[in-house]
Amino acid sequence: MAARSVCRAGRAAGWGLLWGPRPSAGLLTLTRKRGAATYAQTLQNIPETQVTTLENGLRVASEESNQPTCTVGLWIEAGSRYEDAKTSGAGFFVEHMAFKGTKKRPGLAFEKEVESLGAHLNGYTSREQTVFYIKALSKDMPKVVELLSDLVQNCALEDSQIEKERGVILQELKEMDSNLTDVTFDYLHATAYQGTALARTVEGTTENIKRLTRADLASYIDTHFKAPRMVLAAAGGISHRELVDAAKQHFTGAPFTYKGDSVPALARCRFTGSEIRARDDALPLAHIALAVEGPGWADPDNVVLNVANAIIGRYDRTFGGGKNQSSRLAALAVEHNLCHSFEPFNTSYSDTGLFGFHFVSDPLSIDDMMFCAQREWMRLCTSTTESEVTRAKNYLRNAMVAQLDGTTRVCENIGSHLLHYGRCIPLEEWEARISAVDARMVRDVCSKYIYDKCPAVAAVGPIEQLLDYNRIRSAMYWVRL
Repeated sequence: MAARSVCRAGRAAGWGLLWGPRPSAGLLTLTRKRGAATYAQTLQNIPETQVTTLENGLRVASEESNQPTCTVGLWIEAGSRYEDAKTSGAGFFVEHMAFKGTKKRPGLAFEKEVESLGAHLNGYTSREQTVFYIKALSKDMPKVVELLSDLVQNCALEDSQIEKERGVILQELKEMDSNLTDVTFDYLHATAYQGTALARTVEGTTENIKRLTRADLASYIDTHFKAPRMVLAAAGGISHRELVDAAKQHFTGAPFTYKGDSVPALARCRFTGSEIRARDDALPLAHIALAVEGPGWADPDNVVLNVANAIIGRYDRTFGGGKNQSSRLAALAVEHNLCHSFEPFNTSYSDTGLFGFHFVSDPLSIDDMMFCAQREWMRLCTSTTESEVTRAKNYLRNAMVAQLDGTTRVCENIGSHLLHYGRCIPLEEWEARISAVDARMVRDVCSKYIYDKCPAVAAVGPIEQLLDYNRIRSAMYWVRL
Protein backbone atom coordinates (compact mmCIF):
# COMPACT_ATOMS: atom_id res chain seq x y z
CA MET A 1 0.00 0.00 0.00
CA ALA A 2 1.14 3.53 -0.63
CA ALA A 3 -0.23 7.03 -0.39
CA ARG A 4 0.84 10.44 -1.42
CA SER A 5 2.97 12.04 1.17
CA VAL A 6 1.22 14.28 3.66
CA CYS A 7 2.46 17.61 4.87
CA ARG A 8 6.06 17.31 3.59
CA ALA A 9 8.39 20.25 4.24
CA GLY A 10 11.92 20.98 3.10
CA ARG A 11 14.76 23.33 3.83
CA ALA A 12 17.49 24.92 1.72
CA ALA A 13 20.73 26.47 2.92
CA GLY A 14 22.36 29.30 0.99
CA TRP A 15 25.99 28.42 1.61
CA GLY A 16 27.09 30.71 -1.21
CA LEU A 17 26.05 33.69 0.89
CA LEU A 18 28.51 32.65 3.59
CA TRP A 19 31.51 32.41 1.30
CA GLY A 20 30.84 35.13 -1.29
CA PRO A 21 32.94 38.33 -1.54
CA ARG A 22 32.44 40.89 1.20
CA PRO A 23 30.29 43.80 -0.06
CA SER A 24 31.61 47.31 0.04
CA ALA A 25 30.62 49.77 2.78
CA GLY A 26 28.48 51.70 0.29
CA LEU A 27 26.54 48.58 -0.65
CA LEU A 28 26.01 47.73 3.02
CA THR A 29 24.61 51.21 3.63
CA LEU A 30 22.31 50.90 0.63
CA THR A 31 21.11 47.51 1.87
CA ARG A 32 20.29 48.93 5.29
CA LYS A 33 18.33 51.83 3.80
CA ARG A 34 16.33 49.49 1.59
CA GLY A 35 15.72 47.20 4.57
CA ALA A 36 12.86 44.74 4.33
CA ALA A 37 9.64 45.20 6.26
CA THR A 38 9.64 44.00 9.84
CA TYR A 39 7.80 40.87 10.88
CA ALA A 40 4.99 42.95 12.45
CA GLN A 41 4.69 45.12 9.33
CA THR A 42 4.51 42.03 7.14
CA LEU A 43 1.56 40.66 9.13
CA GLN A 44 -0.24 44.01 9.03
CA ASN A 45 0.25 44.50 5.28
CA ILE A 46 -1.18 41.18 4.16
CA PRO A 47 -4.20 41.76 1.88
CA GLU A 48 -7.58 40.93 3.36
CA THR A 49 -9.18 37.69 2.23
CA GLN A 50 -12.51 38.51 0.61
CA VAL A 51 -15.19 35.83 0.65
CA THR A 52 -18.49 35.77 -1.24
CA THR A 53 -21.01 32.93 -1.11
CA LEU A 54 -23.10 32.51 -4.25
CA GLU A 55 -26.77 31.53 -4.21
CA ASN A 56 -25.91 27.90 -5.03
CA GLY A 57 -23.58 27.67 -2.00
CA LEU A 58 -20.25 28.02 -3.83
CA ARG A 59 -17.77 30.03 -1.77
CA VAL A 60 -15.57 32.40 -3.77
CA ALA A 61 -12.52 33.71 -1.93
CA SER A 62 -9.48 35.72 -2.98
CA GLU A 63 -6.54 37.83 -1.88
CA GLU A 64 -5.61 40.63 -4.27
CA SER A 65 -1.98 41.66 -4.78
CA ASN A 66 0.21 43.33 -7.38
CA GLN A 67 1.52 40.06 -8.77
CA PRO A 68 1.58 39.70 -12.58
CA THR A 69 0.37 36.11 -12.15
CA CYS A 70 -2.47 34.44 -10.29
CA THR A 71 -3.37 31.01 -9.02
CA VAL A 72 -7.02 29.96 -9.19
CA GLY A 73 -8.17 26.64 -7.78
CA LEU A 74 -11.11 24.54 -6.69
CA TRP A 75 -10.98 22.96 -3.24
CA ILE A 76 -13.60 20.23 -2.96
CA GLU A 77 -14.71 18.46 0.21
CA ALA A 78 -14.25 14.99 -1.25
CA GLY A 79 -11.58 12.35 -0.84
CA SER A 80 -10.93 8.74 0.03
CA ARG A 81 -12.68 9.13 3.40
CA TYR A 82 -15.96 9.57 1.52
CA GLU A 83 -15.55 6.25 -0.31
CA ASP A 84 -16.52 2.76 0.81
CA ALA A 85 -14.69 -0.51 0.38
CA LYS A 86 -16.18 -1.09 -3.09
CA THR A 87 -15.48 2.42 -4.44
CA SER A 88 -12.09 2.94 -2.79
CA GLY A 89 -9.82 4.67 -5.29
CA ALA A 90 -12.65 6.31 -7.26
CA GLY A 91 -11.62 9.84 -6.27
CA PHE A 92 -8.03 9.22 -7.29
CA PHE A 93 -9.24 7.75 -10.60
CA VAL A 94 -11.47 10.80 -11.20
CA GLU A 95 -8.53 13.12 -10.55
CA HIS A 96 -6.62 11.34 -13.32
CA MET A 97 -9.58 11.49 -15.70
CA ALA A 98 -10.14 15.20 -15.09
CA PHE A 99 -7.06 16.01 -17.17
CA LYS A 100 -8.10 13.81 -20.10
CA GLY A 101 -10.60 16.14 -21.70
CA THR A 102 -14.16 17.36 -21.21
CA LYS A 103 -17.32 17.16 -23.26
CA LYS A 104 -16.56 20.64 -24.62
CA ARG A 105 -12.85 19.99 -25.05
CA PRO A 106 -12.42 16.31 -25.94
CA GLY A 107 -9.13 14.45 -25.91
CA LEU A 108 -6.05 16.62 -25.64
CA ALA A 109 -7.92 19.83 -26.47
CA PHE A 110 -8.24 20.75 -22.78
CA GLU A 111 -4.54 20.29 -22.14
CA LYS A 112 -3.60 22.23 -25.29
CA GLU A 113 -5.83 25.13 -24.30
CA VAL A 114 -4.15 25.33 -20.90
CA GLU A 115 -0.73 25.25 -22.55
CA SER A 116 -1.76 27.96 -25.03
CA LEU A 117 -2.18 30.29 -22.04
CA GLY A 118 1.30 29.41 -20.80
CA ALA A 119 -0.46 28.17 -17.68
CA HIS A 120 0.30 25.32 -15.27
CA LEU A 121 -2.48 22.89 -14.33
CA ASN A 122 -2.20 20.55 -11.37
CA GLY A 123 -4.31 18.67 -8.86
CA TYR A 124 -4.24 16.17 -6.04
CA THR A 125 -6.49 13.97 -3.95
CA SER A 126 -6.13 13.37 -0.22
CA ARG A 127 -8.24 11.63 2.38
CA GLU A 128 -10.62 14.57 2.85
CA GLN A 129 -10.21 16.89 -0.12
CA THR A 130 -9.73 17.04 -3.89
CA VAL A 131 -7.99 20.00 -5.49
CA PHE A 132 -7.55 21.34 -9.02
CA TYR A 133 -5.67 24.57 -9.63
CA ILE A 134 -4.19 26.59 -12.49
CA LYS A 135 -1.40 29.16 -12.31
CA ALA A 136 -1.54 31.68 -15.13
CA LEU A 137 -1.13 35.34 -16.03
CA SER A 138 -3.49 37.58 -14.09
CA LYS A 139 -5.20 38.82 -17.25
CA ASP A 140 -6.27 35.25 -18.03
CA MET A 141 -8.17 34.75 -14.76
CA PRO A 142 -11.67 34.68 -16.38
CA LYS A 143 -10.51 32.02 -18.84
CA VAL A 144 -8.98 29.97 -16.01
CA VAL A 145 -12.27 30.03 -14.08
CA GLU A 146 -14.09 28.83 -17.20
CA LEU A 147 -11.58 25.98 -17.65
CA LEU A 148 -11.94 24.86 -14.02
CA SER A 149 -15.73 24.88 -14.24
CA ASP A 150 -15.60 22.82 -17.43
CA LEU A 151 -13.22 20.37 -15.76
CA VAL A 152 -15.56 19.54 -12.87
CA GLN A 153 -18.89 19.87 -14.71
CA ASN A 154 -18.17 18.13 -17.97
CA CYS A 155 -15.49 15.50 -17.40
CA ALA A 156 -15.73 13.34 -20.53
CA LEU A 157 -15.02 9.94 -18.92
CA GLU A 158 -14.54 8.33 -22.32
CA ASP A 159 -14.32 4.53 -22.16
CA SER A 160 -11.08 4.44 -24.16
CA GLN A 161 -9.46 7.01 -21.88
CA ILE A 162 -10.66 5.16 -18.78
CA GLU A 163 -8.99 1.94 -19.91
CA LYS A 164 -5.81 3.78 -20.85
CA GLU A 165 -5.68 5.59 -17.53
CA ARG A 166 -6.44 2.39 -15.63
CA GLY A 167 -3.13 1.02 -16.86
CA VAL A 168 -1.34 4.22 -15.87
CA ILE A 169 -2.74 4.08 -12.34
CA LEU A 170 -1.85 0.42 -11.90
CA GLN A 171 1.71 1.25 -12.89
CA GLU A 172 1.70 4.15 -10.42
CA LEU A 173 0.61 1.82 -7.65
CA LYS A 174 3.58 -0.45 -8.34
CA GLU A 175 5.95 2.52 -8.24
CA MET A 176 4.41 3.86 -5.03
CA ASP A 177 5.10 0.57 -3.29
CA SER A 178 8.80 1.31 -3.64
CA ASN A 179 8.43 4.52 -1.59
CA LEU A 180 8.77 3.03 1.87
CA THR A 181 7.95 6.27 3.67
CA ASP A 182 4.53 6.42 2.01
CA VAL A 183 4.01 2.71 2.59
CA THR A 184 4.79 3.15 6.29
CA PHE A 185 2.27 5.99 6.64
CA ASP A 186 -0.37 3.92 4.86
CA TYR A 187 0.21 1.11 7.35
CA LEU A 188 0.04 3.64 10.17
CA HIS A 189 -3.41 4.76 9.05
CA ALA A 190 -4.47 1.15 8.55
CA THR A 191 -3.60 0.16 12.11
CA ALA A 192 -4.64 3.43 13.81
CA TYR A 193 -8.11 3.57 12.17
CA GLN A 194 -8.90 -0.11 11.69
CA GLY A 195 -12.15 -0.85 9.90
CA THR A 196 -12.88 2.80 9.05
CA ALA A 197 -12.57 4.97 5.94
CA LEU A 198 -9.34 6.59 7.11
CA ALA A 199 -7.67 3.18 7.17
CA ARG A 200 -7.92 2.92 3.38
CA THR A 201 -5.35 4.39 1.02
CA VAL A 202 -6.06 7.39 -1.17
CA GLU A 203 -5.25 5.44 -4.34
CA GLY A 204 -7.36 2.39 -3.53
CA THR A 205 -6.39 -1.21 -4.04
CA THR A 206 -5.16 -2.82 -7.24
CA GLU A 207 -8.30 -4.97 -7.31
CA ASN A 208 -10.55 -1.92 -7.06
CA ILE A 209 -8.74 0.00 -9.79
CA LYS A 210 -9.14 -3.00 -12.10
CA ARG A 211 -12.90 -3.22 -11.58
CA LEU A 212 -14.05 0.43 -11.24
CA THR A 213 -16.41 1.31 -14.10
CA ARG A 214 -17.42 4.51 -15.82
CA ALA A 215 -20.66 4.43 -13.84
CA ASP A 216 -18.69 4.33 -10.57
CA LEU A 217 -16.66 7.39 -11.56
CA ALA A 218 -19.72 9.29 -12.79
CA SER A 219 -21.54 8.48 -9.53
CA TYR A 220 -18.60 9.78 -7.50
CA ILE A 221 -18.64 13.09 -9.39
CA ASP A 222 -22.42 13.44 -9.17
CA THR A 223 -22.38 12.75 -5.44
CA HIS A 224 -19.47 14.89 -4.30
CA PHE A 225 -18.78 17.69 -6.82
CA LYS A 226 -21.50 19.98 -5.48
CA ALA A 227 -21.33 23.75 -5.07
CA PRO A 228 -21.85 23.87 -1.26
CA ARG A 229 -18.84 21.55 -0.90
CA MET A 230 -16.55 23.68 -3.08
CA VAL A 231 -14.33 26.70 -2.61
CA LEU A 232 -13.16 28.69 -5.61
CA ALA A 233 -9.99 30.35 -4.31
CA ALA A 234 -7.65 32.78 -6.05
CA ALA A 235 -4.56 34.79 -5.20
CA GLY A 236 -2.47 37.26 -7.18
CA GLY A 237 -3.15 40.19 -9.44
CA ILE A 238 -6.88 39.68 -9.74
CA SER A 239 -10.04 41.53 -8.76
CA HIS A 240 -12.39 39.81 -6.34
CA ARG A 241 -15.36 41.39 -8.09
CA GLU A 242 -14.24 40.01 -11.46
CA LEU A 243 -13.62 36.60 -9.87
CA VAL A 244 -17.17 36.55 -8.48
CA ASP A 245 -18.61 37.62 -11.83
CA ALA A 246 -16.70 34.83 -13.60
CA ALA A 247 -17.90 32.30 -11.01
CA LYS A 248 -21.52 33.40 -11.46
CA GLN A 249 -21.15 33.01 -15.21
CA HIS A 250 -19.55 29.58 -15.31
CA PHE A 251 -20.49 27.71 -12.11
CA THR A 252 -24.16 27.48 -12.96
CA GLY A 253 -24.53 24.03 -14.54
CA ALA A 254 -26.51 21.11 -13.20
CA PRO A 255 -24.02 20.15 -10.46
CA PHE A 256 -24.09 23.68 -9.13
CA THR A 257 -27.85 24.01 -8.72
CA TYR A 258 -27.86 21.31 -6.06
CA LYS A 259 -30.00 22.32 -3.06
CA GLY A 260 -29.82 19.21 -0.91
CA ASP A 261 -27.64 18.28 2.01
CA SER A 262 -24.17 19.60 1.16
CA VAL A 263 -22.09 17.28 3.33
CA PRO A 264 -22.88 13.61 3.95
CA ALA A 265 -22.45 12.49 7.52
CA LEU A 266 -19.01 11.10 8.19
CA ALA A 267 -18.67 8.08 10.42
CA ARG A 268 -16.45 8.59 13.42
CA CYS A 269 -12.99 7.11 12.79
CA ARG A 270 -12.02 5.68 16.15
CA PHE A 271 -8.30 5.53 16.93
CA THR A 272 -6.85 2.16 17.94
CA GLY A 273 -3.54 1.62 19.69
CA SER A 274 -2.02 -1.28 17.76
CA GLU A 275 0.70 -2.10 15.24
CA ILE A 276 1.48 -3.39 11.77
CA ARG A 277 4.86 -4.91 11.01
CA ALA A 278 6.05 -5.76 7.50
CA ARG A 279 9.42 -7.39 7.97
CA ASP A 280 11.73 -7.63 4.95
CA ASP A 281 15.35 -8.29 5.80
CA ALA A 282 16.36 -7.79 2.17
CA LEU A 283 15.83 -4.04 2.54
CA PRO A 284 18.80 -1.96 3.74
CA LEU A 285 16.94 0.41 6.11
CA ALA A 286 13.99 0.24 8.49
CA HIS A 287 11.14 2.74 8.38
CA ILE A 288 9.30 3.21 11.69
CA ALA A 289 6.32 5.46 12.48
CA LEU A 290 4.75 5.88 15.89
CA ALA A 291 1.71 8.05 16.61
CA VAL A 292 -0.97 8.82 19.17
CA GLU A 293 -4.38 10.27 18.39
CA GLY A 294 -4.20 14.01 17.80
CA PRO A 295 -6.90 16.66 17.51
CA GLY A 296 -8.97 17.60 14.48
CA TRP A 297 -8.34 20.64 12.35
CA ALA A 298 -10.30 23.20 14.35
CA ASP A 299 -8.93 22.25 17.79
CA PRO A 300 -6.73 25.03 19.29
CA ASP A 301 -4.42 22.37 20.75
CA ASN A 302 -2.92 22.03 17.28
CA VAL A 303 -0.89 25.21 17.73
CA VAL A 304 0.65 23.89 20.95
CA LEU A 305 1.40 20.51 19.39
CA ASN A 306 3.08 22.21 16.44
CA VAL A 307 5.27 24.09 18.91
CA ALA A 308 6.10 20.75 20.55
CA ASN A 309 7.09 19.28 17.19
CA ALA A 310 9.30 22.29 16.51
CA ILE A 311 11.05 21.59 19.82
CA ILE A 312 11.70 18.01 18.73
CA GLY A 313 12.99 19.28 15.39
CA ARG A 314 13.90 17.21 12.37
CA TYR A 315 17.11 15.67 11.14
CA ASP A 316 18.72 14.23 8.05
CA ARG A 317 22.29 13.13 7.54
CA THR A 318 22.63 15.74 4.81
CA PHE A 319 22.06 18.55 7.34
CA GLY A 320 24.97 20.49 8.76
CA GLY A 321 25.42 21.39 12.41
CA GLY A 322 26.36 17.99 13.78
CA LYS A 323 26.09 17.70 17.56
CA ASN A 324 25.56 21.47 17.85
CA GLN A 325 21.98 21.42 16.59
CA SER A 326 19.38 22.94 18.89
CA SER A 327 17.21 19.82 18.70
CA ARG A 328 18.25 17.44 21.48
CA LEU A 329 17.06 14.44 19.53
CA ALA A 330 19.03 15.53 16.47
CA ALA A 331 22.17 15.99 18.58
CA LEU A 332 21.74 12.48 20.01
CA ALA A 333 21.16 11.07 16.53
CA VAL A 334 24.44 12.56 15.33
CA GLU A 335 26.46 11.62 18.41
CA HIS A 336 25.33 7.99 18.57
CA ASN A 337 24.57 7.41 14.86
CA LEU A 338 20.96 6.54 15.71
CA CYS A 339 19.26 7.11 12.37
CA HIS A 340 19.53 8.40 8.83
CA SER A 341 16.63 10.81 9.33
CA PHE A 342 13.66 11.57 11.55
CA GLU A 343 10.72 13.94 11.34
CA PRO A 344 7.76 14.63 13.64
CA PHE A 345 4.30 15.11 12.14
CA ASN A 346 0.88 16.38 13.14
CA THR A 347 -1.65 15.20 10.54
CA SER A 348 -5.17 16.49 11.14
CA TYR A 349 -8.57 15.45 9.80
CA SER A 350 -12.08 16.73 10.50
CA ASP A 351 -12.51 15.00 13.85
CA THR A 352 -9.22 13.28 14.62
CA GLY A 353 -5.52 13.29 13.80
CA LEU A 354 -2.18 11.55 14.04
CA PHE A 355 0.55 13.12 16.17
CA GLY A 356 3.84 11.28 16.00
CA PHE A 357 7.25 10.83 14.46
CA HIS A 358 8.82 8.82 11.66
CA PHE A 359 12.43 7.73 11.40
CA VAL A 360 14.67 5.75 9.08
CA SER A 361 17.51 3.79 10.63
CA ASP A 362 19.93 0.92 10.27
CA PRO A 363 18.53 -2.42 11.57
CA LEU A 364 20.75 -2.44 14.68
CA SER A 365 19.84 1.12 15.73
CA ILE A 366 16.06 0.76 15.89
CA ASP A 367 15.82 0.10 19.62
CA ASP A 368 18.14 2.96 20.60
CA MET A 369 16.38 5.45 18.30
CA MET A 370 12.93 4.44 19.54
CA PHE A 371 14.09 4.76 23.15
CA CYS A 372 15.51 8.26 22.59
CA ALA A 373 12.46 9.46 20.62
CA GLN A 374 9.99 8.25 23.25
CA ARG A 375 12.14 9.74 25.99
CA GLU A 376 11.96 13.07 24.15
CA TRP A 377 8.17 12.76 24.20
CA MET A 378 8.22 12.17 27.94
CA ARG A 379 10.49 15.17 28.40
CA LEU A 380 7.97 17.34 26.52
CA CYS A 381 5.30 16.18 28.96
CA THR A 382 7.36 16.80 32.10
CA SER A 383 10.20 19.27 31.66
CA THR A 384 9.84 21.52 28.62
CA THR A 385 11.71 24.80 29.16
CA GLU A 386 10.80 28.35 28.19
CA SER A 387 13.94 28.76 26.07
CA GLU A 388 12.96 25.76 23.97
CA VAL A 389 9.45 27.12 23.50
CA THR A 390 10.79 30.52 22.43
CA ARG A 391 13.02 28.91 19.79
CA ALA A 392 10.17 26.71 18.56
CA LYS A 393 7.76 29.63 18.28
CA ASN A 394 10.26 31.56 16.18
CA TYR A 395 10.60 28.53 13.92
CA LEU A 396 6.81 28.42 13.45
CA ARG A 397 6.72 32.15 12.71
CA ASN A 398 9.32 31.69 10.01
CA ALA A 399 7.36 28.80 8.50
CA MET A 400 4.18 30.87 8.66
CA VAL A 401 5.48 33.90 6.73
CA ALA A 402 7.22 31.56 4.25
CA GLN A 403 3.72 30.66 3.09
CA LEU A 404 3.48 34.16 1.59
CA ASP A 405 6.00 33.24 -1.11
CA GLY A 406 4.12 32.85 -4.37
CA THR A 407 0.45 32.93 -5.29
CA THR A 408 0.04 29.14 -5.21
CA ARG A 409 0.85 28.85 -1.50
CA VAL A 410 -1.50 31.71 -0.67
CA CYS A 411 -4.26 30.16 -2.77
CA GLU A 412 -3.70 26.82 -1.02
CA ASN A 413 -4.11 28.51 2.36
CA ILE A 414 -7.33 30.21 1.35
CA GLY A 415 -8.97 27.10 -0.08
CA SER A 416 -7.91 24.68 2.65
CA HIS A 417 -8.76 27.12 5.48
CA LEU A 418 -12.32 27.57 4.24
CA LEU A 419 -12.78 23.80 4.03
CA HIS A 420 -11.13 23.03 7.38
CA TYR A 421 -12.14 25.99 9.53
CA GLY A 422 -15.08 27.53 7.69
CA ARG A 423 -13.13 30.80 7.40
CA CYS A 424 -9.72 32.06 6.39
CA ILE A 425 -7.73 32.67 9.58
CA PRO A 426 -5.49 35.75 9.20
CA LEU A 427 -1.80 35.46 10.05
CA GLU A 428 -2.20 38.03 12.83
CA GLU A 429 -4.54 35.60 14.59
CA TRP A 430 -2.08 32.75 14.11
CA GLU A 431 0.65 34.97 15.54
CA ALA A 432 -1.48 35.71 18.59
CA ARG A 433 -2.09 31.98 19.13
CA ILE A 434 1.61 31.18 18.81
CA SER A 435 2.62 34.01 21.15
CA ALA A 436 0.23 32.74 23.82
CA VAL A 437 2.00 29.36 24.06
CA ASP A 438 4.34 28.87 27.00
CA ALA A 439 6.22 25.93 28.51
CA ARG A 440 3.38 25.05 30.89
CA MET A 441 0.92 24.82 27.99
CA VAL A 442 3.28 22.55 26.06
CA ARG A 443 3.67 20.26 29.08
CA ASP A 444 -0.08 20.15 29.71
CA VAL A 445 -1.17 19.59 26.11
CA CYS A 446 1.53 16.98 25.44
CA SER A 447 0.49 15.15 28.60
CA LYS A 448 -3.10 15.22 27.38
CA TYR A 449 -2.29 13.54 24.06
CA ILE A 450 0.91 11.57 24.71
CA TYR A 451 1.37 10.59 28.33
CA ASP A 452 0.24 7.03 29.11
CA LYS A 453 -1.60 6.71 25.78
CA CYS A 454 -1.64 3.62 23.58
CA PRO A 455 0.26 4.42 20.36
CA ALA A 456 -0.15 3.10 16.84
CA VAL A 457 3.02 1.67 15.33
CA ALA A 458 3.91 0.90 11.70
CA ALA A 459 7.22 -0.66 10.72
CA VAL A 460 8.61 -1.73 7.34
CA GLY A 461 11.92 -3.35 6.43
CA PRO A 462 14.55 -5.16 8.52
CA ILE A 463 12.73 -4.61 11.81
CA GLU A 464 13.72 -7.67 13.84
CA GLN A 465 15.14 -5.41 16.57
CA LEU A 466 11.89 -3.46 17.02
CA LEU A 467 10.77 -4.32 20.51
CA ASP A 468 7.50 -5.96 21.44
CA TYR A 469 4.48 -3.62 21.40
CA ASN A 470 4.10 -3.92 25.18
CA ARG A 471 7.63 -2.58 25.63
CA ILE A 472 6.86 0.36 23.37
CA ARG A 473 3.63 0.98 25.30
CA SER A 474 5.48 0.90 28.64
CA ALA A 475 7.75 3.73 27.45
CA MET A 476 4.72 6.04 27.11
CA TYR A 477 4.96 6.96 30.80
CA TRP A 478 7.57 7.41 33.51
CA VAL A 479 7.33 5.93 36.97
CA ARG A 480 7.84 9.01 39.13
CA LEU A 481 8.30 8.82 42.88
